[in-house]
Amino acid sequence: MTTTTPDHRFLRALRREPVDTTPIWIMRQAGRYLPEYRATRERAGSFLALAQTPELACEVTLQPLARFPLDAAILFSDILTIPDAMGLGLHFVEGEGPKFARPLRSAADIARLGVPDPETDLRYVVDAVRLVRRELHERAPLIGFSGSPWTLACYMIEGEGSSSFARAKALALEDAPTMHRLLDTLAQAVARYLAAQAAAGAQALMVFDTWGGLLAPAMFREFSLRPLAAIAARLKADAATRDVPLILFSKGANGHLEALADTGCDALGVDWTIDLGEARARVGQRVALQGNLDPAVLAASPDTIRAQARKVLDAYAGAPGHVFNLGHGITPDIDPAHVAALVDEVHAYRAGG
Repeated sequence: MTTTTPDHRFLRALRREPVDTTPIWIMRQAGRYLPEYRATRERAGSFLALAQTPELACEVTLQPLARFPLDAAILFSDILTIPDAMGLGLHFVEGEGPKFARPLRSAADIARLGVPDPETDLRYVVDAVRLVRRELHERAPLIGFSGSPWTLACYMIEGEGSSSFARAKALALEDAPTMHRLLDTLAQAVARYLAAQAAAGAQALMVFDTWGGLLAPAMFREFSLRPLAAIAARLKADAATRDVPLILFSKGANGHLEALADTGCDALGVDWTIDLGEARARVGQRVALQGNLDPAVLAASPDTIRAQARKVLDAYAGAPGHVFNLGHGITPDIDPAHVAALVDEVHAYRAGG
């Protein structure tokens, strides 16, 4: 897509350039806390139908921007699209979350996996990116995303969500070469998928390493960090994606911020369990930072939300390179009026001023 991109403050912040005010977007900003989302989801009939219908995915992607002056849109999709395209049979069970009909149970299962072609196997995602980008009319940049190889592997091996993903850890410990084969295949798939989203119009890319924080330090470096670095290297080596900002978010992995910053990414998402000033001191000027308000703060009063937002902004101290966000996704119980208060405060406040 060759449409000229205005120099939005979100993109400037990712480049660590000065901005007029701190940009903000919110993980899961298109979601169940919005009544209009719930209405569209009911009309779609199921979560998968919603995500796999480009027109409906576009509709819910744009809903939060119609309510709030957010500085970026993020494509409405799911992190498990790649495993589904690999033939594992994704479905969702009400109250239980994602499940796979054909989870990976052997080295032979892993050896049979191929890298999906985004333009055919994941066409509904690419079409949704094109549609959202057109409908945005450049009022905000569009973020495309994927799950990380380790996070995808966790679900593919377990077959469903888990608090520990013990099956995946056991495979990594007992048969590291097979786990590396899976992660290498997934790294190729993620890089190709993100590149296709960029070609379709995504102006920034994000990788969600939701379960990296479950790993002990040595295992994190081997099974989470390594494929993340491979994805960054592939995207930055390609002229078509070299200048598309890449954000890595590894939840619970604050002990590895320096190593994550050295992957070649442009920004790191930071969860709420570390002071943002400390995170900034540790990564220096290598990357921008995104975060990091505790999502639970949005359940408090608007005055408290505003005060806590100022604390996050003060911790970063007003230097270039900050994108305000939550430390993880917004929860379904949140009053949209509380989100409005947060967005207003972030835009209005000048840290240290």
